[in-house]
Amino acid sequence: MSPIFDHTLLKLIQVAVSLFAGVLFLQSGFDKVIDFSGNKSYIQSVFAKTFLSSVSTLLFIVILILEVSAGIFSFLGGVYYFVEGQADFAVLGLEVSALAILCLFTGQRIAKDYAGAASLVSYFLLMVFGIYLFSLHG
Repeated sequence: MSPIFDHTLLKLIQVAVSLFAGVLFLQSGFDKVIDFSGNKSYIQSVFAKTFLSSVSTLLFIVILILEVSAGIFSFLGGVYYFVEGQADFAVLGLEVSALAILCLFTGQRIAKDYAGAASLVSYFLLMVFGIYLFSLHG
């Protein structure tokens, strides 16, 4: 096993992307948990005039689970990869992160929040880039 400070630039970037995704989704997911009723009401109002209105609460719960899972896997996976060199959890975290962003993007497009959907593109690209970086086996 190599010393803790003996890392390549690629590995440091991989860890940084994982930690970024972890912070992003842990904050977002825990915000939804802490203010569950407020966030649920907001989502219901966003989808009130769409074909998703009857399932908006279920979709909110799915997004909440995806975000918390993405955050936990990304953050802890990034730390674990940095310390132990094992990338599976970090990659899983980035994959769940990309899935969560795709779900959020789809919802915002359906709700005709085009500016909100556009703001997710950079996050999605970062998650896909992170997955690609892990494919380089650094």
